[in-house]
Amino acid sequence: MLGGPFYPVPLGRKDGLASHAASVEGNLPRPNMTMDAMIALFAAKGFSEQEMVALAGAHTVGFSHCKEFAARIFRYKAGEPSAFDPSMDPRFAQALQKACSKYLEDDTIATFNDVMTPGKFDNMYYLNLKRGLGLLASDHALVADRRTKPLVDLYAANQSAFFRDFSRAMLKLGLVGVKTGRKGEVRRRCHDFNNLST
Repeated sequence: MLGGPFYPVPLGRKDGLASHAASVEGNLPRPNMTMDAMIALFAAKGFSEQEMVALAGAHTVGFSHCKEFAARIFRYKAGEPSAFDPSMDPRFAQALQKACSKYLEDDTIATFNDVMTPGKFDNMYYLNLKRGLGLLASDHALVADRRTKPLVDLYAANQSAFFRDFSRAMLKLGLVGVKTGRKGEVRRRCHDFNNLST
């Protein structure tokens, strides 16, 4: 629907029998993670740097709440309330400051991850990074780090390569932590554990 790649999704993955917010920490990248921390987190799950950068391309759609990037656009330097991260395009940073001006009063305020083509799955995310239009600190880290910048450059220049590598990485991601035997269940209703369904 958004123009992204098609890829086969293997059937039969079971749902877990527990769902706790505390389980998320340490298993998903955080918006302000350093590149070393992100590489280590993905490596612990068996993913290469290239797979990590390809998966980050999912930020070509969706949005982020202002609180996740406020440190980049407000008070970036101590004592300067309007200062923003100098790696950001100034017009972009100022527009974000305006859009997020009331984020402390309303934590639902959010902006698109990709300001150029927010409703399209494409490689614009990578082009945005090169132009200083990356929203999260972890996004900017991809273009600032010598290990990952060549991959950002590749995907910015070649959407087909991004689609190919994203598809492969998504298939691999679907195999992380697969439950077998009596672990997990095939739910009758997706949003309820079977023993809670009526």
